[in-house]
Amino acid sequence: MTASHELTINCKHGRNRRGTAWLPVTILLVISGTVAAAGAGPFPERFVSRGPGGGGAFFAPAVNPFAPGEIWVGSDMSDLFVSKDFGRAWDTVDFRILQGGSRPGRMAFTSNPLVRYALDDSVPMRTTDGGATWTAVPRDIWSPWVYGLWADPTTTNRLLTADYTTLYLSTDSGATWKGVQTNSDQLIAGAFWDGARIYVGTQAGLLVSTNGGATFAPPAMPGIPAGEAMVSFAGAKEAGALRFFCITWGSGDVYPGVQGASYDSYRGMYLLNGGTGTWTAVTGGIGANKLFLVDASPTNTAIAYAAGSDGSGQPSVVKTVNGGGAWTQVMRCSSNANVATGWSGDDPNAWNWKKWSFGECAMGFTVCASDPQRAVLTDLSFVHVTTNGGATWRQAYVWEGQENPAGTATPKTNAYTGCGMEDTSCWWMEWPDSGTVFACFTDIRGMLSTNGGQSWMSPMTLPYNSTYQTVRQPGSGIIYAAASSVHDLYAWDKYCKDPAIDAGSGAVLYSTNRGATWATLKDFGRPVAGLATDPGHSNVLYATMVHSASGGVYHTTNLAAGAGAVWTRLAAPPRTEGHPYLIRVLNDGTLVCSYSARITSDFTASSGVFASTNGGASWEDRSAAGMRYYTKDVVIDPHDPAQNTWFAGVWGEWGASADLGGLYATTNRGTTWTRITTNLKAVGSCTLSPVDPDVLYVTTEDQGLWCSTNRRSATPAFVNLAGYPFRFPARVFFNPFDANEVWVTSFGNGLRLGRVIEQPPVFRGLTTGSNSATVTVEAASGETVAILSAEDLATPMYNWSEVARQRMFQPTHQVPVDAVPQPQRFYGATVR
Repeated sequence: MTASHELTINCKHGRNRRGTAWLPVTILLVISGTVAAAGAGPFPERFVSRGPGGGGAFFAPAVNPFAPGEIWVGSDMSDLFVSKDFGRAWDTVDFRILQGGSRPGRMAFTSNPLVRYALDDSVPMRTTDGGATWTAVPRDIWSPWVYGLWADPTTTNRLLTADYTTLYLSTDSGATWKGVQTNSDQLIAGAFWDGARIYVGTQAGLLVSTNGGATFAPPAMPGIPAGEAMVSFAGAKEAGALRFFCITWGSGDVYPGVQGASYDSYRGMYLLNGGTGTWTAVTGGIGANKLFLVDASPTNTAIAYAAGSDGSGQPSVVKTVNGGGAWTQVMRCSSNANVATGWSGDDPNAWNWKKWSFGECAMGFTVCASDPQRAVLTDLSFVHVTTNGGATWRQAYVWEGQENPAGTATPKTNAYTGCGMEDTSCWWMEWPDSGTVFACFTDIRGMLSTNGGQSWMSPMTLPYNSTYQTVRQPGSGIIYAAASSVHDLYAWDKYCKDPAIDAGSGAVLYSTNRGATWATLKDFGRPVAGLATDPGHSNVLYATMVHSASGGVYHTTNLAAGAGAVWTRLAAPPRTEGHPYLIRVLNDGTLVCSYSARITSDFTASSGVFASTNGGASWEDRSAAGMRYYTKDVVIDPHDPAQNTWFAGVWGEWGASADLGGLYATTNRGTTWTRITTNLKAVGSCTLSPVDPDVLYVTTEDQGLWCSTNRRSATPAFVNLAGYPFRFPARVFFNPFDANEVWVTSFGNGLRLGRVIEQPPVFRGLTTGSNSATVTVEAASGETVAILSAEDLATPMYNWSEVARQRMFQPTHQVPVDAVPQPQRFYGATVR
């Protein structure tokens, strides 16, 4: 451990009012001591979350009953998030350990805090060391997936899983399984474990075993009208008394995988006391709420919650404190009545997409098993939490220092800093100047930062669901954006098919004020995927429009005419069928364009890389055989002055595209290609370091971020970057004003920033009280700083205790630290 200088403070303590004597304390503050300075290699050691927070659907929250500040939340974008401070800061679990998803049972706790179960995407897993390592416990290794998992919280060895027809039980920690009930298209609504009695809510009714699962009685629903089916089930037992709740929807709308957005199917809330008998409707106070999920603390029969929509397209939670006798709406979104908001919420202005209707309804809900005052709600875009039984709620997707107090309007033009809860898709980044960044997003349209990416706001003038690419005209500084109502273009099978694309709209937008406001340059009426300026002609702009009949490359030669510019469709390259993607214009005027996948019953041979040397009057097919089905980006080597070196990302999926994926390279403008990766099945893009021509980053569909440090070798080696935790990075961008910053966009994990050389944290001050101390620490935005402490400077650093941890939402934070009185204490800091 090193220090630039030291500051010693003598704290002499007297007596408090109770007469307790405190020992004098001498605290030695190490100003810039750090355990290890990162950035020893040519690429970043870690990539920190830097997006705006929220924006995509979250599912299956779980609270650790042994550590109630710990929350786990899944996302349908494959992320699994964990917070240790009840939603104030989140980390993405490394996809090589566990992946998230939308299925119930994302994280299930048992009677032992070290033993728990989880779903890795859809495969059951077990840990015996608190999550450090996991082992798969599938029912069938040849078909390991399930759509849900439910573990017994009173033991460590019992759990249920289900596929689309059969419920399975294991009583030996997943070593063996047996089918206990089969029903067509069966949904499991929940489970309650009571020793030898096991109660399972199913769409067909309550399934009961009284002998530890040896046998189960057929499901029944006495008291629930025909045409209704259980969609959610929960129970509690207190003083020997059982109480169950269930929510029903129309039976035709209940099936495995049903989600909360179908809340119009809601039919009723029912109560069953004692575990047998007849269900009774308990709807007093529910009113217009349309419910989806019910939950309770398993040892409290008086308190239960249910979540859904409030009937006005807003998420809601109702609660009973008298065992279902009456319900009260405890999450009141209208006028943000009792909810501290992030960037989405009510305001007095006309409707806009950032109001509560964006989150709309409950997609996940849970109550802490050990504390019924704690609950977590997830919806189509955000996470909200309560610690006081629903009296108040707060957002859990942006830094709490920027949240808006309950009962106040949500400003739509404020900038917000995400707290790590990011599951949106980001495609492109543009730097109009050193402090301004515009990022293209799906669903949340696009985001602007005026402080180098520390905080973000979405310009209200962006009219489309997605922006895919931006380009800046060097002379005028005008930024142009490719926009579309169709999201996830070319990112998965559905959005490679004509029906999902042809119905969409889109345009080329432009901004004259660095992305603050946008207007329409050309309304194509179809999705626009890519743009390119011409380095030799400032009045020329190219756009790729996607449509099975009219899709292709368009250009204008009178760009200065603005909305009056005339656009012309260029010739269609051979083989192509209307699915263009990225276009590049070389210094000599050559056009290079990638066409991406088109799927009918299989991938059609309409993809690849094409070049035109006559302004698009005709095109040559410059594709290798393996690029004909699912090509993504085409990248021109910035270190090749002749621009003869190109790279193409190719996905290998199924059917005709199977086994063809990887990164392809050419040094002769596509005359011949070499697949330079050997173990990457689906490469989307690549980026070369602007300062080191040997460093090449590669993004993949589900294998994370890779890097080569010898890419000019005949056989370049690629390593998987352990510091990037998400499976699906989309593109890599270097900050053009600071090559130390490596930004990574993604399909579902927002933005991440890596720093090649990571500056160590610095202490800026210390304050002390009678039995407390606070350090002021400075570090780079987004970093997580651990404050370490020891009584003796000779103590090896690996034995120093971590006394506090702080996510750096702003450059400087005051961090309370443990300061038990003792003769002296040393503090150090490191980045985690």
